[in-house]
Amino acid sequence: MSDEPSLLLGPQPGVAGQRPLVEVRNLRVDFPSATGVTHAVRGVTFTLAREKLGIVGESGSGKSVTGRALMRLLPPSAVVQAEALRFDRTDILTASERKMRALRGGRIGLILQDPKYSLNPVMTAGDQISEALRAHTRLGRREARDKALSLLEDVQIRDPRRVLDAYPHELSGGMGQRVMIAMMLAPEPDLLIADEPTSALDATVQAEILRLIEALVDRRGMALMLISHDLPLVSRFCDRVAVMYAGQVMEELPARDLRRATHGYTRGLLECLPSLTRKQVKLPTLRRDAEWLSPR
Repeated sequence: MSDEPSLLLGPQPGVAGQRPLVEVRNLRVDFPSATGVTHAVRGVTFTLAREKLGIVGESGSGKSVTGRALMRLLPPSAVVQAEALRFDRTDILTASERKMRALRGGRIGLILQDPKYSLNPVMTAGDQISEALRAHTRLGRREARDKALSLLEDVQIRDPRRVLDAYPHELSGGMGQRVMIAMMLAPEPDLLIADEPTSALDATVQAEILRLIEALVDRRGMALMLISHDLPLVSRFCDRVAVMYAGQVMEELPARDLRRATHGYTRGLLECLPSLTRKQVKLPTLRRDAEWLSPR
C-alpha cells in the first residue's frame, strides 16, 4: 500500500454483494468565519454496508463532522458539498426537513460522548426513551413505557424499574450511557453512529459498554460507524478502519491489519501509543508531512 491518501472505502470481504446503506462521495464541509474559512472535511469518500466501520484520528480531523453531515446536524453556517451523500437511496443534501426528522433517531441513531450533556436533566430515563419510541412509532403512552422497560433490560441495566423513573443526575456515567443506547435503539435503526461513546467512562465500564454495543449491533443486523481516538480498541471491535487527518482519509484497511498499516500518519499514531510490556524512556512524537494532504 502506498503512502498516497486513499479516499475510497469500498466493500471488504464479508460484505461483498451487499448494497451499500451509506454512500458518501467527495464530501466537503467548510465553516466560514470572520477570520477565514475552516476546511473541516476535504473530499472524503466511502460506502458502508451492514458492517462495523471505525473512523479514527486526532481531535479536529473531521471525524465527528463527517458523521453529523450524514444526519444533517451541522450548524446553519456550515457549507456542505458532495457529489453524493445518500442513506439508503435518500439524498441527504436535498431531502426535506420532514424526511430528515424521520431518518434522525428513526433509521439513524447517534450516541454522543457524555450522557451528562446528551440526556434531558428534567425528564426521567423512561420518559426520554418513551419519547424516542413515540416519535417514530404509533405506540401509546403505556405501550411505550413497557417497551422502554424492555429496552433497559436489553442494555443490561441493574434494577431497570428503578432506572425507568430516575433522572439523569441519579445515574452513574455507565448507566446514563446505557440509557442513551436504549434510547437510540428504541426505533430499531439501520445505522448507529457512536461518537466516542466511552470517552467519559472508566476503563472497566468502557469494555462493558463496547461489548454491549457489539452484541446489540450484531443481533439486530445494523451498520455501525464508530468514531474514536483509540486505535487498539477500533482494531479489535470493527471490520474496517478509516484513518483521518486534517479532513481527509489517509488510509483505509481491514481492522485486523491496522498494526501492519503503511501510511506515515497511521504509523506515527501507532508508534505514539504507550506500551505496558516494552520499556520506553520517551514516547515518540508524531512527525507530520505536508505531502500527506492532497490539494483542495
